[in-house]
Amino acid sequence: MAGPSGSTDLRLPDGLRATVEDRLSRAISERWADRIWGRDASLWGTDEAAQARIGGRLGWLDAPEQFRDRVDTLEAFAAAAIAEGFTSAVVCGMGGSSLAPDVLVRSLGPQEGGIKVAVLDSTDPDAVLAATRDHDPARTLYLIATKSGTTTETLSFLQHFWRLEDDLHGAIPDAVPGEHFLAVTDPDESVRRIPHNDAMRGVFLNPPDIGGRYSALSYVGLVPAALMRLDLADLCNDAVLMAARCRPDEEENPGLVLGVAMGALAAAGRDKLTLLVEPELAPFGAWAEQLIAESTGKHGVGVVPIVDEPAGPVAAYGDDRVFVRIRRDGDSSFGVSSDAFLDELEAAGHPVIDIGLSQREGLGGEFFRWEFATAVAGAVLGINPFDEPNVTESKENTDRVLDEYRGSGAFREEEPIASEGVLTLFGDAAMRLTAGKGSLDGELARHLERARPNGYIAFQAYIRATPDRDQALGDLRQLVRDRTRRATTSGYGPRYLHSTGQLHKGGPRSGCFIQLVADHAEDVPLDGGLTFGVLIDAQAMGDFASLESHELPVLRVHLGFEPDAGLVAVHEALARVLGE
Repeated sequence: MAGPSGSTDLRLPDGLRATVEDRLSRAISERWADRIWGRDASLWGTDEAAQARIGGRLGWLDAPEQFRDRVDTLEAFAAAAIAEGFTSAVVCGMGGSSLAPDVLVRSLGPQEGGIKVAVLDSTDPDAVLAATRDHDPARTLYLIATKSGTTTETLSFLQHFWRLEDDLHGAIPDAVPGEHFLAVTDPDESVRRIPHNDAMRGVFLNPPDIGGRYSALSYVGLVPAALMRLDLADLCNDAVLMAARCRPDEEENPGLVLGVAMGALAAAGRDKLTLLVEPELAPFGAWAEQLIAESTGKHGVGVVPIVDEPAGPVAAYGDDRVFVRIRRDGDSSFGVSSDAFLDELEAAGHPVIDIGLSQREGLGGEFFRWEFATAVAGAVLGINPFDEPNVTESKENTDRVLDEYRGSGAFREEEPIASEGVLTLFGDAAMRLTAGKGSLDGELARHLERARPNGYIAFQAYIRATPDRDQALGDLRQLVRDRTRRATTSGYGPRYLHSTGQLHKGGPRSGCFIQLVADHAEDVPLDGGLTFGVLIDAQAMGDFASLESHELPVLRVHLGFEPDAGLVAVHEALARVLGE
């Protein structure tokens, strides 16, 4: 199943090739592509109420052409802000509202004369303080991105930065803090829920039928892109070209082929979709991770995206893997994702999907390809890819924990199951029931014994993201993967709650979770007697409780006041437990 430049090349072992080809033939004969473009919601199920809701979530299909017509307006808005002297912008959002901008920021960056854009999607006080200190408030714009207008983290960022700008402008006659703020949200109730919305420099109202994780080619991605002076026309044209290629019901439809392969291989037990992404495009992996995990991980099924996992020997990978390489056409030699490595994987019986981005189909096209493919994969798996039934669980638990904190001024005391050096372990209900006075190594080993064959081990780090911590988490993943042959994931909290959180609770019951938390040397106040430190701690507790309620194995590791030293200690302990 190979095609021209920019297409999807599938290299499958014979048995799985027949499975995928049969499913693709069925999709073509049943006109799946035509039905998607025709908004036929029956493709994803027979429930009439669900079909009605799906009908209100398909606006992403029109986004490339719809927003191509708004390029001039966006560019004029950005030019005016740049002319006024703004030099930086902070995108404040979660999930789809932050991940698409992050791809554009880190893969393309500001062009000549553009504003430097950063993304804030962590409630860790260190992250909030870094975003505050790294940008001159007198020359910074804050882009508040929330589809619902109620996202806790995003509104907390707004509260913090509005107070900062209000303090700065208080001594300046006629100064207006709102001139530093933009919002991207939905119309009606959504925009009305955002404090100060009527005082902001600009409010961009997205079509309400575009879901958050499908919003890359809407104002969510294009407003930051305009501020960076990226070529919006090229970005939209790339997507329009890909959308046209995703229309026909034929084997050359790149979105249809990719989606059928994702779904059919997952249904056949190959549900760990391992992305090998060219370094320049690495942030794309985190965006695709959210799209796939939140769309497919429900009702006990789903595709588990494996992103940023360090490479290893082919023997370290289990028979639950599918490998997808994403590269620019003509570059087949980067790192471990070289042609030779893919040949080794194929020879070992692993399915390999090779995607090359041509000059005419860059990131805009790739956003659309994966959106279309994910919708198709949902149809293969028999689920609705446009809802997220378990996402609110952790939020509701967090609200409960915060209510208790407001009442007592402290969190409820918990009894650790082990402690050694800087590390303290807290177990879920199943571990607490059988806990004695175990050693730290013994309790870690007991937890890992609960990991299922062909399952995955997920590290959930409620600390500020830094390059050193990225490396440390990668080292943990490599150690566990190589010693257990299980797939691994990692995510920073609370960011992952808006990404893989749905999959963790609603997808295959194959996850084994290790939550990493730390104390806060500095904190940042919020209204109502709360702080960002209190908020992120409550979010960790809330998700722990949610995983626990699903009887999924979860262990909390407290790292102390020095997260970097704590991560080293975790690595040392896991190395002892897992042996050579």
